Amino acid sequence: MDSAEKTTNGSEQKSRKFLKSLIRKQPQELLLVIGTGVSAAVAPGIPALCSWRSCIEAVIEAAEQLEVLHPGDVAEFRRKVTKDRDLLVVAHDLIRKMSPRTGDTKPNFFQDCLMDIFDNLEQHIQNPLVLQSILSLMERGTLVLTTNYDNLLEIFGQQQSKPMESLDLKDKTKVLQWARGHIRYGVLHIHGLYTDPCGMVLDPSGYKDVTQDPEVMEVLQNLYRTKSFLFVGCGETLRDQIFQALFLYSVPNKVDLEHYMLVLKESEDHFFKQQADMLLHGIKVVSYGDRFAYFPGYMQELAAQICRQRSPVPRGPGPSVSLQLGLLERAAERRPVPTEAPCPDLGSCQGAERALGLVFYADQVDSTTLLGNACQDCAKRKLEENGIEGAKKLRESDDAGGS
Repeated sequence: MDSAEKTTNGSEQKSRKFLKSLIRKQPQELLLVIGTGVSAAVAPGIPALCSWRSCIEAVIEAAEQLEVLHPGDVAEFRRKVTKDRDLLVVAHDLIRKMSPRTGDTKPNFFQDCLMDIFDNLEQHIQNPLVLQSILSLMERGTLVLTTNYDNLLEIFGQQQSKPMESLDLKDKTKVLQWARGHIRYGVLHIHGLYTDPCGMVLDPSGYKDVTQDPEVMEVLQNLYRTKSFLFVGCGETLRDQIFQALFLYSVPNKVDLEHYMLVLKESEDHFFKQQADMLLHGIKVVSYGDRFAYFPGYMQELAAQICRQRSPVPRGPGPSVSLQLGLLERAAERRPVPTEAPCPDLGSCQGAERALGLVFYADQVDSTTLLGNACQDCAKRKLEENGIEGAKKLRESDDAGGS
Protein backbone atom coordinates (compact mmCIF):
# COMPACT_ATOMS: atom_id res chain seq x y z
CA MET A 1 0.00 0.00 0.00
CA ASP A 2 1.48 3.36 -1.02
CA SER A 3 1.53 6.46 1.18
CA ALA A 4 -1.42 8.10 -0.59
CA GLU A 5 -3.60 5.08 0.08
CA LYS A 6 -2.49 5.01 3.70
CA THR A 7 -3.33 8.67 4.11
CA THR A 8 -6.75 8.23 2.54
CA ASN A 9 -7.64 5.15 4.57
CA GLY A 10 -6.30 6.69 7.75
CA SER A 11 -8.39 9.81 7.24
CA GLU A 12 -11.48 7.77 6.38
CA GLN A 13 -11.00 5.59 9.47
CA LYS A 14 -10.61 8.64 11.69
CA SER A 15 -13.79 10.17 10.25
CA ARG A 16 -15.74 7.21 11.62
CA LYS A 17 -15.17 8.27 15.23
CA PHE A 18 -18.33 9.50 16.95
CA LEU A 19 -18.91 11.51 20.11
CA LYS A 20 -20.68 9.32 22.63
CA SER A 21 -22.72 12.30 23.79
CA LEU A 22 -24.13 12.54 20.25
CA ILE A 23 -24.77 8.92 19.30
CA ARG A 24 -26.44 8.23 22.64
CA LYS A 25 -29.12 10.83 21.92
CA GLN A 26 -32.59 9.55 21.23
CA PRO A 27 -33.72 10.58 17.70
CA GLN A 28 -36.59 12.61 19.17
CA GLU A 29 -34.07 14.63 21.19
CA LEU A 30 -32.50 16.00 18.00
CA LEU A 31 -33.38 18.78 15.59
CA LEU A 32 -31.59 18.54 12.25
CA VAL A 33 -30.56 21.80 10.54
CA ILE A 34 -29.89 21.17 6.84
CA GLY A 35 -27.62 23.45 4.82
CA THR A 36 -26.41 23.61 1.24
CA GLY A 37 -23.85 20.86 1.86
CA VAL A 38 -26.64 18.29 1.92
CA SER A 39 -28.02 19.43 -1.44
CA ALA A 40 -24.50 19.54 -2.89
CA ALA A 41 -23.90 15.92 -1.87
CA VAL A 42 -27.24 14.75 -3.24
CA ALA A 43 -27.32 16.61 -6.56
CA PRO A 44 -23.76 17.61 -7.50
CA GLY A 45 -24.89 18.26 -11.07
CA ILE A 46 -26.62 21.51 -10.03
CA PRO A 47 -23.91 24.10 -9.19
CA ALA A 48 -26.46 26.38 -7.52
CA LEU A 49 -26.91 23.80 -4.76
CA CYS A 50 -23.25 23.65 -3.80
CA SER A 51 -23.07 26.81 -1.67
CA TRP A 52 -24.64 30.19 -1.04
CA ARG A 53 -22.05 31.75 -3.34
CA SER A 54 -22.85 29.28 -6.12
CA CYS A 55 -26.57 29.87 -5.66
CA ILE A 56 -26.21 33.66 -5.94
CA GLU A 57 -23.95 33.34 -8.99
CA ALA A 58 -26.50 31.05 -10.65
CA VAL A 59 -29.33 33.50 -9.89
CA ILE A 60 -27.34 36.36 -11.43
CA GLU A 61 -26.64 34.23 -14.50
CA ALA A 62 -30.33 33.33 -14.84
CA ALA A 63 -31.34 36.98 -14.33
CA GLU A 64 -29.02 38.02 -17.15
CA GLN A 65 -30.36 35.35 -19.50
CA LEU A 66 -33.99 36.10 -18.63
CA GLU A 67 -33.28 39.85 -18.96
CA VAL A 68 -34.80 40.71 -15.61
CA LEU A 69 -31.72 42.58 -14.31
CA HIS A 70 -29.99 45.58 -15.88
CA PRO A 71 -26.54 44.75 -17.32
CA GLY A 72 -24.99 47.32 -15.00
CA ASP A 73 -26.59 45.63 -12.00
CA VAL A 74 -25.43 42.23 -13.24
CA ALA A 75 -21.83 43.45 -13.30
CA GLU A 76 -22.17 45.07 -9.86
CA PHE A 77 -23.60 41.95 -8.21
CA ARG A 78 -20.92 39.77 -9.76
CA ARG A 79 -18.33 42.07 -8.23
CA LYS A 80 -20.04 41.86 -4.82
CA VAL A 81 -20.21 38.05 -4.92
CA THR A 82 -16.47 37.95 -5.56
CA LYS A 83 -15.42 40.48 -2.91
CA ASP A 84 -18.09 40.67 -0.19
CA ARG A 85 -17.83 38.28 2.73
CA ASP A 86 -21.44 38.60 3.89
CA LEU A 87 -23.24 36.78 1.10
CA LEU A 88 -26.58 36.97 2.89
CA VAL A 89 -26.49 40.76 2.50
CA VAL A 90 -25.68 40.34 -1.20
CA ALA A 91 -28.57 37.89 -1.61
CA HIS A 92 -30.89 40.28 0.22
CA ASP A 93 -29.91 43.18 -2.06
CA LEU A 94 -30.36 40.95 -5.11
CA ILE A 95 -33.88 39.89 -4.20
CA ARG A 96 -34.79 43.51 -3.47
CA LYS A 97 -33.45 44.62 -6.84
CA MET A 98 -35.72 42.12 -8.60
CA SER A 99 -38.79 43.00 -6.49
CA PRO A 100 -41.31 45.87 -6.71
CA ARG A 101 -40.05 49.26 -5.53
CA THR A 102 -42.66 49.22 -2.81
CA GLY A 103 -40.40 46.80 -0.93
CA ASP A 104 -42.92 44.00 -1.25
CA THR A 105 -41.07 40.76 -2.06
CA LYS A 106 -43.94 39.32 -4.10
CA PRO A 107 -44.37 39.05 -6.98
CA ASN A 108 -40.71 39.17 -8.00
CA PHE A 109 -38.27 37.93 -10.61
CA PHE A 110 -36.09 36.29 -7.99
CA GLN A 111 -38.50 33.37 -7.84
CA ASP A 112 -38.39 33.00 -11.64
CA CYS A 113 -34.61 32.78 -11.47
CA LEU A 114 -34.76 30.12 -8.76
CA MET A 115 -37.33 28.13 -10.73
CA ASP A 116 -35.01 28.29 -13.73
CA ILE A 117 -31.94 26.99 -11.88
CA PHE A 118 -33.87 24.39 -9.83
CA ASP A 119 -35.85 23.02 -12.78
CA ASN A 120 -36.54 19.25 -12.67
CA LEU A 121 -34.77 18.64 -9.36
CA GLU A 122 -35.99 15.06 -9.13
CA GLN A 123 -33.95 14.17 -12.21
CA HIS A 124 -30.73 15.37 -10.58
CA ILE A 125 -30.75 13.22 -7.43
CA GLN A 126 -27.58 11.17 -7.83
CA ASN A 127 -26.51 10.31 -4.28
CA PRO A 128 -29.58 9.86 -2.02
CA LEU A 129 -27.59 8.32 0.85
CA VAL A 130 -27.71 11.48 2.97
CA LEU A 131 -31.45 11.92 2.34
CA GLN A 132 -32.13 8.31 3.32
CA SER A 133 -30.19 8.85 6.55
CA ILE A 134 -32.23 11.97 7.33
CA LEU A 135 -35.50 10.14 6.63
CA SER A 136 -34.51 7.34 9.01
CA LEU A 137 -34.09 9.93 11.77
CA MET A 138 -37.39 11.64 10.89
CA GLU A 139 -39.18 8.30 11.13
CA ARG A 140 -38.06 8.13 14.75
CA GLY A 141 -39.03 11.65 15.73
CA THR A 142 -36.18 13.96 14.69
CA LEU A 143 -37.38 17.43 13.61
CA VAL A 144 -35.89 18.94 10.44
CA LEU A 145 -35.50 22.55 9.35
CA THR A 146 -33.48 23.96 6.47
CA THR A 147 -32.10 27.22 5.15
CA ASN A 148 -32.25 25.82 1.59
CA TYR A 149 -34.73 26.89 -1.07
CA ASP A 150 -34.83 23.45 -2.68
CA ASN A 151 -37.11 20.58 -1.70
CA LEU A 152 -34.83 17.63 -2.52
CA LEU A 153 -35.64 15.93 0.79
CA GLU A 154 -39.38 16.15 0.21
CA ILE A 155 -39.05 14.87 -3.37
CA PHE A 156 -36.99 11.89 -2.25
CA GLY A 157 -39.29 11.17 0.69
CA GLN A 158 -42.34 11.15 -1.55
CA GLN A 159 -40.53 8.70 -3.81
CA GLN A 160 -40.23 6.50 -0.72
CA SER A 161 -44.00 6.85 -0.09
CA LYS A 162 -43.53 9.17 2.90
CA PRO A 163 -46.17 11.88 3.48
CA MET A 164 -43.66 14.73 3.18
CA GLU A 165 -44.79 18.29 3.80
CA SER A 166 -42.95 21.55 3.06
CA LEU A 167 -43.57 24.27 5.63
CA ASP A 168 -42.64 27.92 5.94
CA LEU A 169 -42.88 30.45 8.73
CA LYS A 170 -45.90 32.20 7.24
CA ASP A 171 -48.23 29.44 8.43
CA LYS A 172 -48.39 29.81 12.22
CA THR A 173 -50.63 26.79 12.78
CA LYS A 174 -48.34 24.47 10.83
CA VAL A 175 -45.22 25.85 12.51
CA LEU A 176 -46.65 25.20 15.96
CA GLN A 177 -47.73 21.70 14.98
CA TRP A 178 -44.27 20.97 13.56
CA ALA A 179 -42.46 22.34 16.61
CA ARG A 180 -44.60 20.17 18.89
CA GLY A 181 -43.76 17.06 16.87
CA HIS A 182 -47.18 16.62 15.28
CA ILE A 183 -45.94 16.68 11.65
CA ARG A 184 -43.46 13.81 11.51
CA TYR A 185 -42.43 14.34 7.90
CA GLY A 186 -42.59 18.13 7.88
CA VAL A 187 -39.57 20.15 6.69
CA LEU A 188 -39.51 23.78 7.88
CA HIS A 189 -37.94 26.11 5.28
CA ILE A 190 -37.02 29.22 7.27
CA HIS A 191 -36.11 31.12 4.05
CA GLY A 192 -39.10 29.75 2.21
CA LEU A 193 -39.32 27.42 -0.78
CA TYR A 194 -38.52 28.34 -4.39
CA THR A 195 -41.93 27.07 -5.57
CA ASP A 196 -43.79 29.48 -3.26
CA PRO A 197 -43.08 33.19 -3.86
CA CYS A 198 -45.15 34.18 -0.82
CA GLY A 199 -42.89 32.29 1.55
CA MET A 200 -39.46 33.44 0.36
CA VAL A 201 -37.74 35.80 2.77
CA LEU A 202 -34.10 36.74 3.29
CA ASP A 203 -34.20 39.08 6.26
CA PRO A 204 -36.07 39.10 9.61
CA SER A 205 -38.26 42.07 8.61
CA GLY A 206 -40.15 39.71 6.32
CA TYR A 207 -41.15 37.65 9.34
CA LYS A 208 -42.37 40.41 11.63
CA ASP A 209 -45.61 38.53 12.19
CA VAL A 210 -43.57 35.57 13.43
CA THR A 211 -40.89 37.35 15.47
CA GLN A 212 -43.51 39.53 17.17
CA ASP A 213 -45.76 36.60 18.04
CA PRO A 214 -44.93 35.56 21.65
CA GLU A 215 -46.48 32.11 21.29
CA VAL A 216 -44.54 31.19 18.15
CA MET A 217 -41.25 32.63 19.41
CA GLU A 218 -41.54 30.86 22.74
CA VAL A 219 -42.18 27.52 21.04
CA LEU A 220 -39.30 27.95 18.58
CA GLN A 221 -36.78 29.20 21.13
CA ASN A 222 -37.80 26.44 23.49
CA LEU A 223 -36.61 24.00 20.83
CA TYR A 224 -33.12 25.50 21.04
CA ARG A 225 -33.21 25.19 24.81
CA THR A 226 -34.57 21.65 25.01
CA LYS A 227 -33.34 19.81 21.90
CA SER A 228 -29.86 19.17 20.55
CA PHE A 229 -29.49 20.86 17.18
CA LEU A 230 -27.39 18.93 14.67
CA PHE A 231 -26.09 21.22 11.91
CA VAL A 232 -25.46 19.22 8.74
CA GLY A 233 -23.99 20.75 5.59
CA CYS A 234 -24.12 24.19 7.18
CA GLY A 235 -21.48 26.87 6.80
CA GLU A 236 -22.78 30.32 7.69
CA THR A 237 -26.03 29.29 9.40
CA LEU A 238 -25.15 30.91 12.72
CA ARG A 239 -24.61 34.19 10.87
CA ASP A 240 -27.97 33.84 9.13
CA GLN A 241 -30.16 36.75 10.26
CA ILE A 242 -33.37 34.75 10.25
CA PHE A 243 -31.86 31.83 12.17
CA GLN A 244 -30.45 34.30 14.70
CA ALA A 245 -33.79 36.05 15.12
CA LEU A 246 -35.64 32.79 15.62
CA PHE A 247 -33.28 30.89 17.89
CA LEU A 248 -30.27 32.82 19.14
CA TYR A 249 -31.10 36.36 20.22
CA SER A 250 -33.38 35.50 23.13
CA VAL A 251 -31.84 32.24 24.32
CA PRO A 252 -29.61 32.90 27.37
CA ASN A 253 -26.72 30.79 28.63
CA LYS A 254 -25.84 29.32 25.22
CA VAL A 255 -22.68 27.83 26.67
CA ASP A 256 -24.86 25.51 28.78
CA LEU A 257 -26.51 24.05 25.68
CA GLU A 258 -25.32 21.00 23.77
CA HIS A 259 -25.58 21.21 20.01
CA TYR A 260 -23.45 19.70 17.24
CA MET A 261 -22.09 20.70 13.84
CA LEU A 262 -20.60 18.39 11.21
CA VAL A 263 -17.88 20.10 9.18
CA LEU A 264 -15.19 19.41 6.61
CA LYS A 265 -11.74 19.66 8.19
CA GLU A 266 -9.95 21.74 5.57
CA SER A 267 -6.98 22.54 7.83
CA GLU A 268 -5.96 21.70 11.38
CA ASP A 269 -5.65 25.31 12.54
CA HIS A 270 -8.99 26.44 11.12
CA PHE A 271 -10.79 23.37 12.45
CA PHE A 272 -9.58 23.68 16.04
CA LYS A 273 -10.18 27.43 16.08
CA GLN A 274 -13.72 26.77 14.87
CA GLN A 275 -14.17 24.20 17.64
CA ALA A 276 -13.13 26.71 20.28
CA ASP A 277 -15.31 29.49 18.83
CA MET A 278 -18.42 27.34 18.51
CA LEU A 279 -18.22 26.07 22.08
CA LEU A 280 -19.09 29.62 23.12
CA HIS A 281 -22.47 29.01 21.45
CA GLY A 282 -22.86 25.58 23.05
CA ILE A 283 -21.99 23.85 19.77
CA LYS A 284 -19.58 20.93 19.50
CA VAL A 285 -17.88 20.92 16.11
CA VAL A 286 -17.20 17.45 14.71
CA SER A 287 -15.24 16.60 11.55
CA TYR A 288 -16.54 13.98 9.12
CA GLY A 289 -13.13 13.94 7.45
CA ASP A 290 -10.84 15.99 5.25
CA ARG A 291 -12.75 15.19 2.04
CA PHE A 292 -16.31 16.10 1.14
CA ALA A 293 -16.67 12.64 -0.38
CA TYR A 294 -16.64 11.19 3.17
CA PHE A 295 -19.72 13.16 4.21
CA PRO A 296 -22.50 10.82 2.91
CA GLY A 297 -20.93 7.70 4.43
CA TYR A 298 -20.31 9.43 7.75
CA MET A 299 -23.89 10.70 7.85
CA GLN A 300 -25.25 7.23 7.07
CA GLU A 301 -23.23 5.63 9.86
CA LEU A 302 -24.04 8.41 12.34
CA ALA A 303 -27.78 8.10 11.68
CA ALA A 304 -27.56 4.32 12.04
CA GLN A 305 -25.81 4.69 15.40
CA ILE A 306 -28.44 7.13 16.69
CA CYS A 307 -31.34 5.03 15.37
CA ARG A 308 -30.02 2.04 17.32
CA GLN A 309 -30.78 3.87 20.56
CA ARG A 310 -33.90 2.51 22.17
CA SER A 311 -36.19 4.03 24.73
CA PRO A 312 -35.64 2.59 28.21
CA VAL A 313 -37.23 -0.87 28.49
CA PRO A 314 -39.33 -1.37 31.62
CA ARG A 315 -37.90 -3.81 34.13
CA GLY A 316 -39.91 -6.68 35.48
CA PRO A 317 -41.29 -6.49 39.02
CA GLY A 318 -38.48 -6.65 41.54
CA PRO A 319 -37.60 -5.35 44.96
CA SER A 320 -37.78 -1.73 43.81
CA VAL A 321 -41.27 -2.21 42.34
CA SER A 322 -42.43 -3.97 45.49
CA LEU A 323 -41.13 -1.10 47.54
CA GLN A 324 -42.99 1.42 45.38
CA LEU A 325 -46.20 -0.59 45.63
CA GLY A 326 -45.84 -0.60 49.41
CA LEU A 327 -45.44 3.16 49.44
CA LEU A 328 -48.40 3.43 47.09
CA GLU A 329 -50.62 1.45 49.44
CA ARG A 330 -49.77 3.75 52.31
CA ALA A 331 -50.46 6.78 50.08
CA ALA A 332 -53.83 5.27 49.13
CA GLU A 333 -54.78 5.06 52.80
CA ARG A 334 -54.16 8.78 53.25
CA ARG A 335 -55.64 10.10 50.01
CA PRO A 336 -59.20 9.71 48.63
CA VAL A 337 -59.47 7.87 45.34
CA PRO A 338 -61.06 9.70 42.35
CA THR A 339 -64.38 8.29 41.22
CA GLU A 340 -63.15 8.03 37.62
CA ALA A 341 -59.53 7.11 37.10
CA PRO A 342 -58.07 8.55 33.86
CA CYS A 343 -55.94 5.45 33.25
CA PRO A 344 -57.15 1.94 32.34
CA ASP A 345 -57.75 -0.52 35.16
CA LEU A 346 -54.59 -2.52 35.75
CA GLY A 347 -55.89 -4.34 38.82
CA SER A 348 -56.20 -7.66 36.98
CA CYS A 349 -52.67 -7.40 35.52
CA GLN A 350 -49.95 -9.47 37.05
CA GLY A 351 -46.17 -9.71 36.79
CA ALA A 352 -44.54 -8.25 33.69
CA GLU A 353 -47.89 -7.17 32.20
CA ARG A 354 -48.53 -5.01 35.23
CA ALA A 355 -45.08 -3.40 35.05
CA LEU A 356 -45.48 -2.74 31.33
CA GLY A 357 -48.88 -1.20 31.86
CA LEU A 358 -47.48 1.13 34.48
CA VAL A 359 -44.83 2.39 32.05
CA PHE A 360 -47.34 2.91 29.21
CA TYR A 361 -49.36 5.24 31.39
CA ALA A 362 -46.47 6.92 33.15
CA ASP A 363 -47.29 10.21 31.43
CA GLN A 364 -50.54 10.32 33.44
CA VAL A 365 -48.90 9.87 36.83
CA ASP A 366 -50.40 11.98 39.56
CA SER A 367 -47.97 14.36 41.23
CA THR A 368 -48.77 13.07 44.74
CA THR A 369 -48.34 9.37 44.00
CA LEU A 370 -45.64 7.25 42.46
CA LEU A 371 -47.46 5.19 39.87
CA GLY A 372 -50.73 6.98 39.13
CA ASN A 373 -54.45 6.64 39.75
CA ALA A 374 -54.89 3.28 38.04
CA CYS A 375 -52.57 1.56 40.47
CA GLN A 376 -53.95 3.64 43.30
CA ASP A 377 -57.28 1.96 42.54
CA CYS A 378 -55.51 -1.40 42.64
CA ALA A 379 -53.99 -0.58 45.99
CA LYS A 380 -57.33 0.64 47.30
CA ARG A 381 -59.04 -2.56 46.28
CA LYS A 382 -56.23 -4.57 47.81
CA LEU A 383 -56.59 -2.68 51.08
CA GLU A 384 -60.37 -3.13 51.02
CA GLU A 385 -59.95 -6.84 50.34
CA ASN A 386 -57.50 -7.06 53.22
CA GLY A 387 -59.98 -5.18 55.40
CA ILE A 388 -62.81 -7.56 54.48
CA GLU A 389 -60.66 -10.60 55.19
CA GLY A 390 -59.63 -9.08 58.52
CA ALA A 391 -63.25 -8.39 59.44
CA LYS A 392 -64.23 -12.01 58.61
CA LYS A 393 -61.44 -13.37 60.78
CA LEU A 394 -62.48 -11.06 63.62
CA ARG A 395 -66.12 -12.25 63.44
CA GLU A 396 -64.97 -15.86 63.34
CA SER A 397 -62.83 -15.37 66.42
CA ASP A 398 -65.71 -13.61 68.21
CA ASP A 399 -68.10 -16.46 67.37
CA ALA A 400 -65.59 -19.00 68.58
CA GLY A 401 -65.18 -17.08 71.83
CA GLY A 402 -68.96 -16.83 72.33
CA SER A 403 -69.46 -20.57 71.93
